[in-house]
Amino acid sequence: MGRRGFTLLEMVVATTIMAIAVVGLLSALSGSVRSAARLRDYDHAVQLAQLRMNDLLLDEGLPRNVEVAGAFDAGAGGVESGWRARLTAFEMPPVPAPGQMALDRIELEVWWIHGAQRRSFNLDGYRRRVLKPEDIPPVVTPQ
Repeated sequence: MGRRGFTLLEMVVATTIMAIAVVGLLSALSGSVRSAARLRDYDHAVQLAQLRMNDLLLDEGLPRNVEVAGAFDAGAGGVESGWRARLTAFEMPPVPAPGQMALDRIELEVWWIHGAQRRSFNLDGYRRRVLKPEDIPPVVTPQ
């Protein structure tokens, strides 16, 4: 007469397979949570960078060829973060004169701390400006 049911060996094999599957799923879940946290921080930094770039593009008093920097308020995202920017002349007319248009470049680096690592990315913005007499470099004549 045949008995129905599983042997002890079959139960041990099934339990082992199940344990391996559960460990694999938990590992994948843990990796997904880490990726989500990293992407959340990156997305927050991108939003802060867009806001800072807008402010810099509108700031007519921003000095040229001087690095400016600051920190973002950690209260909103809970992440230590900051920025560094530099305004440079990008394109000038061949023969610059007051009243002509020139193009400025704003280089913005945004950084934040994720775990023990400092992460960053760069963002460039461009704006037009009207040349003033003080913007025109002096002409050097050969002697």
